[in-house]
Amino acid sequence: MTRMHNPAHPGAVLREYLGDISVTEAAKALGVTRAALSRILNGSTGISADMALRLEAALGTSAEMWTSMQSQYEIWIASQNSRPAIKPLLEHA
Repeated sequence: MTRMHNPAHPGAVLREYLGDISVTEAAKALGVTRAALSRILNGSTGISADMALRLEAALGTSAEMWTSMQSQYEIWIASQNSRPAIKPLLEHA
């Protein structure tokens, strides 16, 4: 599987979906606080499964799209950090 190179935080994508809708208006429609939505849009918080379902209902997108973007972003960030040598647990035939 090929990883996306430096994928965007899903909050940046959400910002594009919202267009000219204010953070306050979008937060109200989603049933979350303005601060919670702002953290997502600014990339300091990820999109949870609950938020993905809210976005699905509000935007007509799929929850899986949002969780997949979040997962790709997190894997990319984690892959940029060094880690200790990992030994295989299973032998390949």
